[in-house]
Amino acid sequence: MKNYSILILGLFLFSNSTFAQLKEVKYKDENQVLNGYKIQPTKKTESKPGILILPAWKGIDKVSKDIATDLAHLGYYAFIADIYGEGNYPKNNSEAGQKAGYYKTNYKDYQNRIALALKQLINAGANPDNIVVIGYCFGGTGALEAARGHLNVKGVVSFHGGLARDASRPTEPITAKVMVCHGADDPYESKEEIAAFQQEMRDTKADWQMIYYANAVHSFTNPESGNDNSKGAAYNAVAAKRAFEHLKLFLNEVLKK
Repeated sequence: MKNYSILILGLFLFSNSTFAQLKEVKYKDENQVLNGYKIQPTKKTESKPGILILPAWKGIDKVSKDIATDLAHLGYYAFIADIYGEGNYPKNNSEAGQKAGYYKTNYKDYQNRIALALKQLINAGANPDNIVVIGYCFGGTGALEAARGHLNVKGVVSFHGGLARDASRPTEPITAKVMVCHGADDPYESKEEIAAFQQEMRDTKADWQMIYYANAVHSFTNPESGNDNSKGAAYNAVAAKRAFEHLKLFLNEVLKK
């Protein structure tokens, strides 16, 4: 009987661990092949909440895969978007800056790639009316673009993302709830850009919040960023933990579980 119980427990743990596995998904933007990743929650609910994850400027990485797995264990469907597409993945920071810069300037193309990824999240099982978009660095900019582009999402979360927006763009009401998690010492966002972003949130009548983390610079959630704040980008374990807790609070408020 004891051995039988151990066997049953082992099978349960095995099935539970194998269920929450990342699976590659090929999809397209016209002729451009895109390679995203999906993962289902370890425990499903009738409300089927979904999280779309937008990676940093080098594309899908360990950080985005880890956060997708963490969210699946919390009960969310998750999908990691491929913004650049097959054959266009940057090999270094210089290429990443150029490619990310293109989508920041051509924001309609960015919004389109995000919308295509949202469809894949829905195809994976998420409720189309119960979704939040989160993003890191370049992906944080994308999360804000999802709100600005009026995509069908309940909320967006930007982690150390770019906040800038062309002032000539039309200002329209933002209905998605917005949360920005920002390093208090991030050198890549000027006071002017931060002030302009906050004014944009007021002008668009958005439900927004911006949280600052002490002693944190750019990329503070990424363990691969080193620990030297003087370089402008560095990991901060305390800030990263607090930001994840703030994310969980936001998701609990915005999404039905």
